[in-house]
Amino acid sequence: MTMVQPIALASDRVMAALKSGLELEFGRGAGEALAARFLEAEETDIRWDARARERWVGAYITQEEELELDRIVATGFLDGRWFVGMFIVDGDGNAHGMLCCRTFACDEAASQAFTQMR
Repeated sequence: MTMVQPIALASDRVMAALKSGLELEFGRGAGEALAARFLEAEETDIRWDARARERWVGAYITQEEELELDRIVATGFLDGRWFVGMFIVDGDGNAHGMLCCRTFACDEAASQAFTQMR
């Protein structure tokens, strides 16, 4: 049986579990602050994994000729907010960096930014 749920529900569940686990480990009230620090430190990978849609924008030119990277725009939902970001991604689908990221209160605004970002 396949279970499908909106990305918003999965994101909220993951963030709640992260905060809860951190509070168990480090005490009441520490979960939210530590989760924010964790998100900041691993922002590129976490946002890349939370993406709901993506589209190729173009090649990313580096000094290293043996590494071919692409610029990918992605949108998703994380910690109660929609986001649109520009990611640097290799041919295996691994994010190597994030050039920019904006957050939005609603899906419509994020979708509009997603289609306009180049």
